Amino acid sequence: MRILMLGNSFTFTNNMPKMLSELTGAEVIHHTRGGARLSEQLNPNTNLGGRTQAALQDEKWDYVVLQEMSHGPITAPKSFFSSVEQLCRQIRANGAVPIMFATWTYQKGGAKLTDKGWDYDEMAQKLSEAYHKAARENNALIADVGNRFYELSHAQSLYAADGVHPNEAGSHIAAETIAAVIRQHEKEAQ
Repeated sequence: MRILMLGNSFTFTNNMPKMLSELTGAEVIHHTRGGARLSEQLNPNTNLGGRTQAALQDEKWDYVVLQEMSHGPITAPKSFFSSVEQLCRQIRANGAVPIMFATWTYQKGGAKLTDKGWDYDEMAQKLSEAYHKAARENNALIADVGNRFYELSHAQSLYAADGVHPNEAGSHIAAETIAAVIRQHEKEAQ
């Protein structure tokens, strides 16, 4: 099994692709750059987009995981939905299954959340709604990591010191959530 992950630091922090590989036994490749948006993955004129476009055209994948910049689904929804739609079309043409990697809200009471002037519950709800809508509209699977963070973060530490990125436990929960979606899909496909 081959998995391509398209995203940014939320994907590559703590070597999460390696965690996913260990959980699934798959070869996991990631095309990521800190702060990258999905729209960049579509642009063949960027380093990241050029690699991604070549990989989707020239290589065979089983699953392609899509992760948008942390607040992108809320602050740039038009770009987010358009990018997901175009990437899902390319992923299906490749014969692969798209998975939305729904990310988490910033840490409750954290500086980043305060800087943005957002409410914790509101950010969590808006992110979840955007990712679920994108998955529904594009017939993609959804790995609702954001919801797992929301359920677990009151009981355990999941954030790095910046209150935005995951700590190692948070990355492990992300990998486990994505792996569970893949295992379920594989079971249903038999």
